[in-house]
Amino acid sequence: MHLILMGLPGAGKGTQAEQIKEKYHIPHISTGDMFRLAIKEQTELGKQAKKYMDEGALVPDEVTNGIVEERLAMKDCDTGFLLDGFPRTIPQAEALDEITNKLSKKIDYVIHVDVPVEKLLERLTGRRVCPTCGATYHVVYNPPEQEGICNKDGAALIQREDDTEETVQKRLSVNIEQQKPLLDYYESKGVLITVDGDQDIDKVFADIVEKLS
Repeated sequence: MHLILMGLPGAGKGTQAEQIKEKYHIPHISTGDMFRLAIKEQTELGKQAKKYMDEGALVPDEVTNGIVEERLAMKDCDTGFLLDGFPRTIPQAEALDEITNKLSKKIDYVIHVDVPVEKLLERLTGRRVCPTCGATYHVVYNPPEQEGICNKDGAALIQREDDTEETVQKRLSVNIEQQKPLLDYYESKGVLITVDGDQDIDKVFADIVEKLS
């Protein structure tokens, strides 16, 4: 099973990725993990990626695509894989098609965890953090025992700058713009599966399993 997982920030992709990985016994491969592995193992491409990252520059596609190819060629991907965070653009999607062809693998399904934007805003702006111990809460889904106060050390909880409504709205807009062409691309190939992410975590997973089977 060769899968790609897509969804906007706050859609709960991480939780679903863990469950998919467990059920289908395939590695969950995120872009960050791939880069870290290539840098740690000091592959030629890993060294190039590190150079760009150290300079605060974007890693060019040819380096990213090369790192993806190296990772998908590894032994643990023989039974399949779950890609998360790649591709992000149409050129990357086309490069992935070439990579999978070369490795005699093809993308079976692209799972899109779909959640309405207003729900994502609620999820992402509701996070509160303890500045001293780092514990995280959510005003709706995981509130502290006493409003605005950390359960562990009694410190006043704060909202991070990147969790404010304005910042979150911007981030979502950028992601929506980036994701739309990819969804269209995979829909035209007949491999796109969309599941309703605005329901209980286990129900979302049950829907994924049902659609994959």
